[in-house]
Amino acid sequence: MNRTTLSLIGAATALAAVTGVAALTGGSSDDADASAKAATRLPVQRSTLLCPTPSSSEVSSTTYTAYTPKRDGVDAKDGAAELLPAQSPADDTTDPGGDDGGKDDGKNGKDGKDGGKGGQAAPGGDKPVLPLKEPGKPVTTEESSAGAPALIGTADGRFAPGWTVQQTTTIDAGSGRGLLGTACTAPDTDFWLPGVSTDRNRQDFVHLTNPDDAAAEVDLKLYGPSGRLKPSTDEAITVPPRSTVPVLLSTLTDQRAAGAALHVTARTGRIGAAVQAVDQKAGGDWLPASAVPSTSVAIPGIPKDATSARLIVFAAGSDDADLKVRLAGPNNAITPAGHESLHVKSGMTAAIDLGDVTKGEPGSLLLTPEGGEGPATPVVAALQVTRGKGSDQETAFIPATAAIERSATAADNRTKGSTLSLVAPRATAKVRITASAGAGGGSPVSKTYEVKGGTTKALEPPRPTSGKGPYAVTVERLSGGPVHASRMLALSEGGVPMFTIQSLPDDRGTVAVPEAGQDLSLLNDD
Repeated sequence: MNRTTLSLIGAATALAAVTGVAALTGGSSDDADASAKAATRLPVQRSTLLCPTPSSSEVSSTTYTAYTPKRDGVDAKDGAAELLPAQSPADDTTDPGGDDGGKDDGKNGKDGKDGGKGGQAAPGGDKPVLPLKEPGKPVTTEESSAGAPALIGTADGRFAPGWTVQQTTTIDAGSGRGLLGTACTAPDTDFWLPGVSTDRNRQDFVHLTNPDDAAAEVDLKLYGPSGRLKPSTDEAITVPPRSTVPVLLSTLTDQRAAGAALHVTARTGRIGAAVQAVDQKAGGDWLPASAVPSTSVAIPGIPKDATSARLIVFAAGSDDADLKVRLAGPNNAITPAGHESLHVKSGMTAAIDLGDVTKGEPGSLLLTPEGGEGPATPVVAALQVTRGKGSDQETAFIPATAAIERSATAADNRTKGSTLSLVAPRATAKVRITASAGAGGGSPVSKTYEVKGGTTKALEPPRPTSGKGPYAVTVERLSGGPVHASRMLALSEGGVPMFTIQSLPDDRGTVAVPEAGQDLSLLNDD
């Protein structure tokens, strides 16, 4: 029996190195540093990423960019990285921007009750998309969004640590007009998405993608300013194997809430979840999941020319949350006038309109416990940010973002329009920013920066030397306090300030593997 116990310890250690899920799922940078001293840190050996269906619009195009950073200590020969189209469980159902009224052929959802859930048929079959040839050099491709499917990707060996894929869609006209971007996400079993809406001027679809060979059972729960929104249909969704299912949130309830939170949980299996939010007047963008519930959160990268910012917070604990609101600007952290604090009732959302809170300077929002007796309540949060005015508005979302423990990467940066934002909520931090070679060649360039505690540093990232095409930007925390980051990509067109913002949580490219120990006194001969 004791030999079996030792075998299980070895198996658990190997599993941690393969999956990369241990030791990097939360906590502070100090916790990560302490953990590293007690364990060996190894590169992950396999990564999975899921890209949602971009759009069904006929006046749109999508750029995909894949990248894996070069890392020391990783085998220079073995491995591969590629994406394959996901299957659709329906042939003629609705997609954001469609007009079929939520009709379904009975193939989607649980017991055929889809209520506006559906997908697009995936063309191309088994043809791989964006296979990488070498770490350190991105690859890119463009497709018509009307025919672009959701993608399921895997990377192993030298391509797994830090593998990232960026999906950027431009919609020239109609519903959802604007620039919609998202970093393809790793599968998980639990997602919080504050900032969703069931209001009549919004069409919010949550895209559920199952990467595995068995069906996933998923629960969707909506919460608003008065608590749980009463469901009007079965909130349990079946996502078939290696398939994607988009769900129109307004079909889940008859209640209308402009500032809601969506909780996605997988009862069986694992999934990727992201919301495509489309405003009839202010464009749209992807709304990714917030960082896991925490008592203190950071929302990095409010543009300096933001004309409005709306904060949505959900209290995930059993007690109400009282939060102190601060704006970390280029020089210091201040309290926004009239919004010194925010009270959020347990199990409910609260929203505040901050207006043009940055006043012409870039910034980040910091939420911390107000104080008082008892433990603080964990929350999730997101910002809805608007640039432009009137008919020339464009919208993007910034979720609460986990700190970069070691490194994080944003792919698909352009020679113009990329802005990197870094915020150090507490102690001053030192970071290294590396621009990769371009997809069309060139040489990488690295620069080191200091981010003072309580401030935001917004900068145009370095560019590759003599590089052509999209490139990747990797942020490495070298020393100091925790750092949170985001990247804005702006592409103005026809007077509309199109933009999208992607958060940069840690890439989980390495995992702390504890050393297996043996207590020989417990061994026996049987």
